Amino acid sequence: MSKSKSGGSFRSAISGRYVTAKHGNASPHTTVRESRGSSGSSGSHHRSAISGRYVTTAHGKASPHTTVKES
Repeated sequence: MSKSKSGGSFRSAISGRYVTAKHGNASPHTTVRESRGSSGSSGSHHRSAISGRYVTTAHGKASPHTTVKES
């Protein structure tokens, strides 16, 4: 899908697909803004779509619609 040109893109926490910037801004609780070059950590982690903070694996698995698994 479309990626934002202003430093990153939006991804749906529900489907994992990239969404338009308009949809990302309209749905902040179920989309995550990804910045360019955000790689570098090893392993996979879960991040909250609401707060943007990393959460425990248990919380990520319990809340699949509001967290994103990052590899």
